[in-house]
Amino acid sequence: MDHPHKPNLFIIGAMKSGTSSLHVYLAEHPEIFMCEPKEPSYFVSREDLKTWYPSMEEQGFWKGEERYLALFAAAGTRKIIGESSTSYTKLPQIAGVVERLAAFSPKARFIYIMRDPVERTISHYWHMVRNRDERRDMLTAIRDEPHFREVSHYAMQLAPYFKTWGRESVYTMTTEELSGDPEGSVRRIFAWLGVDQGFMPKSIHTPEHVTPEELRQATGWAGLFQIRQSSLYRAIRPAIPEGVRRFVSSLTRRTVKRREVESDAVKAYLRPIQLEQTRELSAMLGREFPEWKTLDAKGR
Repeated sequence: MDHPHKPNLFIIGAMKSGTSSLHVYLAEHPEIFMCEPKEPSYFVSREDLKTWYPSMEEQGFWKGEERYLALFAAAGTRKIIGESSTSYTKLPQIAGVVERLAAFSPKARFIYIMRDPVERTISHYWHMVRNRDERRDMLTAIRDEPHFREVSHYAMQLAPYFKTWGRESVYTMTTEELSGDPEGSVRRIFAWLGVDQGFMPKSIHTPEHVTPEELRQATGWAGLFQIRQSSLYRAIRPAIPEGVRRFVSSLTRRTVKRREVESDAVKAYLRPIQLEQTRELSAMLGREFPEWKTLDAKGR
């Protein structure tokens, strides 16, 4: 017998494409329950979590199904029960997710939101600067670390979901569609989910998790991130005088304004790679993506 509050909807990515906003919009609907925290990443192995998402590894949802299902205990009788984890579409670095999900929920449905791949890749870089102490310059990091480009290879990420659940079980959309027509976009999602299309989220014009213009980028010791992310450091941090924390930060970080960082070379490097990936995606989905302006050199 299935658990009474077993999730049947998964927002699977792509990272830095508006999944946080979409999660909030859906959570407001009276027929939909979306769990908190977002990104439980239950179907990612513990070892991969340690590498790619250490803060969620510490949450410990990987320890057992009951611990994970407890996230949905307050769902009540709502028709749609869901979660959002962008780590479910990060092949090949994070593998095995589809197999674990298929065993757990063979009738699941998925939403996959995609952003102009050049813009998404650059945003991914800034996310890593802000959250994972990425210290390399943008071009070096994106050129040397395939993961930045792989997450934007949408056809590759979608293929195993289509193969396992069928095209009809995966709703695809773009970030640009959501930002350009948020009300129409959520109505179409609600129609696909079979819930009241007349409901409109109050937060519909308030995007979530917008990357700030000014960031602090790591410049010092490469082991600093591991120390700052450790449970021991988090435990003692409140006891460290604020002046000491600021001083250490000043020695190991510099302020960066995103708009002042040259990105033309990065865009020129990414376009031929991601144009080919987008052609593959267009063939898969039977549609073009004229809204992806940065992908086109004329839209720079």
